Amino acid sequence: MKILAIESSCDDTAAAVVEDGREVLSSVVASQVPEHILYGGVVPEIASRRHCESISSVVKKAIEDARLSLEDIDAVACTYAPGLIGALLVGVNFAKGLSYRTGKPLVPVHHLRSHIASNYITDKNLKPPFLALVVSGGHTHLINVKSYTDYEVIGRTRDDAAGEAMDKAARTMGLAYPGGLNMDKVAFDGDPFSYKFPSPKVQDAELDFSFSGLKTAVINLIHNLNQKGEEIDVKNIGASYMHCVVSCLCDRTERAINMLKPDSLVLAGGVSANSVLRREMKILADKHEINLYMPELRFCGDNAAMVGAQAYYEYLDGNIASLKLNATAALDIDKKSNI
Repeated sequence: MKILAIESSCDDTAAAVVEDGREVLSSVVASQVPEHILYGGVVPEIASRRHCESISSVVKKAIEDARLSLEDIDAVACTYAPGLIGALLVGVNFAKGLSYRTGKPLVPVHHLRSHIASNYITDKNLKPPFLALVVSGGHTHLINVKSYTDYEVIGRTRDDAAGEAMDKAARTMGLAYPGGLNMDKVAFDGDPFSYKFPSPKVQDAELDFSFSGLKTAVINLIHNLNQKGEEIDVKNIGASYMHCVVSCLCDRTERAINMLKPDSLVLAGGVSANSVLRREMKILADKHEINLYMPELRFCGDNAAMVGAQAYYEYLDGNIASLKLNATAALDIDKKSNI
């Protein structure tokens, strides 16, 4: 089954053709990063406009790269939640138009489900059930993945996501957008124990995360150094900060492993590209003698191939939308489109 998938939840306009949820026939991404660097982060209005300008050519190229025509496509899929509402609407409406034009089924896909599904592309033997840690700029979740379409959220952030906390800290340190990625590069060989940061915990919720206090701590540190006229040690501050964030992620993940006793651990989301997180998750998985799955670096960020991978299983489960499908800015991963 060949699915044409569209992703436009944030600042990347992407389209891909995926066969049977595992084989990527094409994957095209139009990045807006160079423009958003000017503003230190994603500007929603600009992102929406660029999606409008790019989506037609991106979808056309994805079909051409797969050496197919629209008539060869079996279904059209799109990310409909969660994300920037204006950005989502561009992809949803374009997909609805294609579905109407071709008469092909329209498959709505949740963004976080897609990130987990990126691992189905990287490792074709991966099957649920498993424990997943999804870490991105807007989300930090521990998820008990019971089947391809059955999810149970067992832990989540109470405030900032880990990716957002890294981005904001990096921006305060003077690093360009995307902050988390640049912090990883600059602080790669820094001393992770040179600065002490708090290790936040959520009372009476041992699997939940909180990063707002940690973010405030590094911002206050940098502001104090600036007020004293002292040099900002970006390498060591960044290394110490990443170490603290990753330690929090590993601590809650290990608690979940002890609770669920899974055979496999899956890492997903944009922050899954972080070198420190990938290294520490490998150590954690080896400690508990369980399998670890991580997406290829090219599939860690937003892309449409992961949407096509998850769409295949959504289609098999009967999750087909009508042309009344609408975008949704916020939606839990265990909820389905009701249209």
